[in-house]
Amino acid sequence: MAPKTERRQQHGEQSRQRILDATVEIAAERGYEGTSIALVSERSGLPRSSIYWHFRDKDDLLAAVIERSYQLWRGRLRAFDRTPGLDRPARLRELTDAVAVSLLDQPEFLRLGMMLTLERRPVEAKARQLFIDIRAEVHAFVAREFRDLLADAPDDRREDTADRLARFALGAADGLFLAYQLDPATFDLRDQFEMLATTLDAAWPRPAT
Repeated sequence: MAPKTERRQQHGEQSRQRILDATVEIAAERGYEGTSIALVSERSGLPRSSIYWHFRDKDDLLAAVIERSYQLWRGRLRAFDRTPGLDRPARLRELTDAVAVSLLDQPEFLRLGMMLTLERRPVEAKARQLFIDIRAEVHAFVAREFRDLLADAPDDRREDTADRLARFALGAADGLFLAYQLDPATFDLRDQFEMLATTLDAAWPRPAT
């Protein structure tokens, strides 16, 4: 690759990241409706033409923000070191703590996704549909973790039990994340996720038998 072409591509990627960073800030302050290409241009210091070079419209831009944040979150979560030989309560605490830490580090996809989920639009937004797809992927990941912990359950109940536990865990995690967003100065997200692990362990025998 020619040096000039390489520099041009590097500059283009840097511009794209500046646009995404500016969009994250504005969306956190103003939500979906309050985010505009004009504000992103002003905040990023880049002309509108540069934004439209990378993204078709605002919906495409917010979808890219969610996708970037989710990929960073997923990488962070999957990279956490699992401690071998833990019993179920300890494994649940380790997993839920890893989720809490990763959300503290990369919360944008969940925060924006919640905003879009609560909106009712006549036409499904690309960003909202992307979050729905991400949600399904996260559910599958959590259900797999629970299936591994349900090795002693009857085969005909294992899949259904893991699915139910995953739905409960994700719903509870959403509520805890929302509570943290309301009062991050006093709400200890990691402590609350540890309580979630304790709750899951207490509920374990009923669905597994």
